[in-house]
Amino acid sequence: MTEAAPQLVESLARRAEWLCAIPSPLGQEQAIADEVERWARGKFPAVRRIKNSLVVAVDGLRSAPRAADRPLVALCGHLDTIPPHAEDRGKPPGRTATRLVATGASDMKGGLAVMAELAERLPQAERFCDLLLVLYAREEGPYLENELGDVLRESDALRRASLAICLEPTDNRLQLGCVGSVHATLTFSGRAAHSARPWQGDNAAHKAGALLEELSHLPVREARSGGLTFREVMSITRIEAGQARNVVPDRCTLNLNFRFAPDKTSDAAAEEVRALARRHGAAVEVTDAAPASPAYADHPLVERLRQRAGSPVEPKQAWTDVARFAEAGIPAVNFGPGASSQAHQQGEWVELSALADGYRMLERFLRV
Repeated sequence: MTEAAPQLVESLARRAEWLCAIPSPLGQEQAIADEVERWARGKFPAVRRIKNSLVVAVDGLRSAPRAADRPLVALCGHLDTIPPHAEDRGKPPGRTATRLVATGASDMKGGLAVMAELAERLPQAERFCDLLLVLYAREEGPYLENELGDVLRESDALRRASLAICLEPTDNRLQLGCVGSVHATLTFSGRAAHSARPWQGDNAAHKAGALLEELSHLPVREARSGGLTFREVMSITRIEAGQARNVVPDRCTLNLNFRFAPDKTSDAAAEEVRALARRHGAAVEVTDAAPASPAYADHPLVERLRQRAGSPVEPKQAWTDVARFAEAGIPAVNFGPGASSQAHQQGEWVELSALADGYRMLERFLRV
């Protein structure tokens, strides 16, 4: 039976606090990987480390094919956080009566705590499935550097999973699919001049004006997947131009981020960005491209999760690693206790009650 609410909340809070006390900004995950590996090897029969990522077979590994009535469910989360904000740097995790305050508390060490708690507390005999924990590094960086790609290539156990649940912060809501993401650098070239005599030059920043005007009036495109509506948008997120305040810039660079719907491939999305740049006379370099994921609304395990958790179902209007799982042929969903509004925020926090709620919802899904 599940422990009384105050005991469960305290256990989850202590576990999340332990994880948050180990700094793990992007690229500095070794210490937390070491600590989590020590914990896992003391509890479970099969642990594999791949770089600074871990695959924990809670019930051991099978060499024979898995029975159709005994699926393998992977609970997945990233070990890294964003670099702490200046105001948060060096601060230990803080506890109030209702919250844990720390970098990564919502995104997503609270989710990691729920994963670990379930693995320890819910025996194999009480679950309808076998359980795998996937704890990986470098999620907060570029797509190609994310170690989940290495884990999927090297872990036979993970590739046999029937469903992956990414415990990203979703406010304990079941979020299906995700939009893809293309980042590109667009460069306009001109000729420098004194700003008192601009006719002697060619203002590269002004050349970007027509493109900015087009994007400001670009309608949102909607597309459906799994009965859910995803919104497709293009945004300029950075602009750099000029050497000095009295010099007409000879170069203007823009970062364009295209969040595209699940009915489109990464290649097709990148070509749309290139076509936009060509129309406006800009050079373009695609610097990062991550695929979208379909919403697996009709998958029987997703339906079981929806019914047993009693969670609202929403489209994921962001990118997550469910897309990487989908490319590997593994259905995946987003479901975690963190507050989505707290991701990457100064003074980040997670509600302690949300950790317990997320635990109970996933426990209902996992129980026979």
